[in-house]
Amino acid sequence: MKNTFLLAIVLIMNVSCERNMSDDATLSTYSKNGDVFIDTFSAGLGYGAFGGSKYTAFTVDTEVKYLGTASMRFDVPSVGDPGGAYAGGVFIDGSGRNLTDYDALTFWVKGSQAATLNEVGFGTDFGLNKYNVKMQNVPIDTNWKKIIIPMPDASKLIQEKGMFWYSEGAENNLGYTFWIDNVKYEKLGTIAHPQPVIMDGVNSTQQTFIGASINITGLTDTFNMPNGINQTISLAPSYFTFTSSNPSVASVSESGVVTVSTAGTTVITASLAGTNAAGSLTINSLGVFTPAPTPTFSSANVISIFSNAYTNVPVEYYNGYWAPYQTTQGQADIHINGDDLIKYTQFNFVGIQFSQPTINATQKAYVHVDLKVLNTTGPRNFITIKLVDFGSDGIYGGVGDSSHQYTFNNANLATGNWVSVDLPLSSFTGLTSRAHLAQFILDSTTSGITDLLVDNVYFHN
Repeated sequence: MKNTFLLAIVLIMNVSCERNMSDDATLSTYSKNGDVFIDTFSAGLGYGAFGGSKYTAFTVDTEVKYLGTASMRFDVPSVGDPGGAYAGGVFIDGSGRNLTDYDALTFWVKGSQAATLNEVGFGTDFGLNKYNVKMQNVPIDTNWKKIIIPMPDASKLIQEKGMFWYSEGAENNLGYTFWIDNVKYEKLGTIAHPQPVIMDGVNSTQQTFIGASINITGLTDTFNMPNGINQTISLAPSYFTFTSSNPSVASVSESGVVTVSTAGTTVITASLAGTNAAGSLTINSLGVFTPAPTPTFSSANVISIFSNAYTNVPVEYYNGYWAPYQTTQGQADIHINGDDLIKYTQFNFVGIQFSQPTINATQKAYVHVDLKVLNTTGPRNFITIKLVDFGSDGIYGGVGDSSHQYTFNNANLATGNWVSVDLPLSSFTGLTSRAHLAQFILDSTTSGITDLLVDNVYFHN
């Protein structure tokens, strides 16, 4: 916005004064300083720790350094440290910098032991994180090593505030120390052959409805680095230019959110800095969506795993993807007119896990779930529901595990309408305890159900 305003002023001056601009005139007033930390912080830089991290993990070290007089030191906490669960934070320039002259963020790193840094990157600013980039699983050892993070499209970084960020947890449950030095943006000129990707490079298809919001995921870019090895980074949607083949069916925003407007089909593709991205998303909109019945039980009588009507317990995942036999794709990522849904495709079986903490449902009488079958072939009239209790230690495979599965038969499953399932917990006779429930499993291996919507999973009286 500021650059647009400055451009407008320049054009007005040119017309009214009938003079040419100097070749040295620039539209941006933001600093082009590429230094982040070289012996000390560059001007205007501040540090903020991530929520849940150990706030004292970062210090400046004058004893250990790659070059010069100081380095950045990061003390990763051990598991169980009361000060924080991990080390993580971001180095921010509040005014923002113009990084368009560079093609990489570089730094030197070493550890007190061999380790793998969870995530490092730039573009996180405690705001929109519009141009965030991250490199994951970065190996380090006890010798100094140069890390290069390629910049996917520097032309967009006219006023970038997030100069550098990191996140790292314990290795084998134990803390350790690593150092980072000479953090700066560079123009290497030896980073080549970008290979941008959306949807993990797969040409995927989703059935959906009018009013749905779908996020474009699996966004990466791979570059050939100066050492000849390819390096993949994950990046924010705003780096991409998205295109819908039929905008009247669905449009896609700069932030990679697809909004479905009418029934029909469209294909979402993308490019990055002029290079077409591998992968696409075909949207098949089935028209107007009918939501599942709204639950009416009092929240005082409900333990909810997934429902907009209640406060849900912590859930680790909605799709355990238990290899090698599971084929089910999807999770809790469908949003239609303000309603959150779980959508499974290629469905055979899937597990939802909520073991941290487990659920005590000893005072509940029923388990509820709403199901809507979308596919049009096969018998589709039954589904198996399994509950798993992790025992007194709350660990799968530990002490006192028990489980039982119940096959629910209902011809209405074949109609494509919502079917509300309420099963008495007393029917799960093999479940010797309900005090440490941790898994809710759906199985359709022999039923012919392959595409399924799930809503309102909860226990009640």
